[in-house]
Amino acid sequence: MIDINLQNFETELIQGSAQLPVLLDIWAPWCGPCRNLGPMLEKLEVAYAGRFRLAKLNSDEVPEIATQLSQMFGVRSIPFCVMFVGGQPVDGFVGAIPEAQIREFLDKHVPAGEVLEAQEEVAEAEELLAEGDLEGALVKLELAVQTDPANETARFDYVRALLELGLLAEAQAAFAPVAAQAVDVNLPHARFAALGHWLKACERSAAGLDVSALQASIAANKRDFEARFALAQGLLAQHSFTDAMDELLEIIMRDKAWNGELARKTYVAILELMTKPAPKAQAAEVKGTLELAGKFVAAASDPLLDQYRRKLSMALF
Repeated sequence: MIDINLQNFETELIQGSAQLPVLLDIWAPWCGPCRNLGPMLEKLEVAYAGRFRLAKLNSDEVPEIATQLSQMFGVRSIPFCVMFVGGQPVDGFVGAIPEAQIREFLDKHVPAGEVLEAQEEVAEAEELLAEGDLEGALVKLELAVQTDPANETARFDYVRALLELGLLAEAQAAFAPVAAQAVDVNLPHARFAALGHWLKACERSAAGLDVSALQASIAANKRDFEARFALAQGLLAQHSFTDAMDELLEIIMRDKAWNGELARKTYVAILELMTKPAPKAQAAEVKGTLELAGKFVAAASDPLLDQYRRKLSMALF
């Protein structure tokens, strides 16, 4: 539990809720129901074992924040509790309601224990990936997927790590539960669609590709798209992403619609695989009053990706 004031509300409430849901209890010393509700909330924070954090705000001492939240929700009495998730106030309740109702409220917003555990494993895996420890990250990601099979970030990173380590059979097994989503090129499943293209390339490469024969066929006939696509798949399987896109671009420039636009779709899939996830929103700076809206953080531009996006655009239009 933490007490919120003007000095720490940004770090503890706004930024803190981006990592873990925070329940803000707005109270006052003179409020009888507040004295009944407070201990119950503290007991629930312990009972939920770190799945949410309890914060308390004395409305007499910090009226600036209490007033803005009350106006936002149209509330005029206390105790008033507001749930913050992802840096934003998302829900609330008024009064010293029974414990069962509070639990029902919490369960709508607080992740289950296995969900939270998987998120922690993914966060640790990301740190290991940043350090270049792919095998160490793989262990964490496998545990995250086992703990919470619905965690799409964990599964994507897990399959990707398996492919990067050349563990095709394991990658196929890990990808199977989300294979149906791989046909959806729209977010959030575009990344799974991209993995699907990478898996197919790895499968074809594992079945055997005669690179010399493919190159000879292409030299004899620039429009031998089957040979050029097979060569691109071999390069993709070897993680030579830009070389694979160069071959695909040759197909796109000569026949955009070839094989149901397969060359373009694979090219876009590689761009997706090379694109880093967008950074999370950051909380607004303190300016003397509560500012709840997060700032959008643009992903840093990647010159190589920008170059290949321009190439695709020029080939298509």
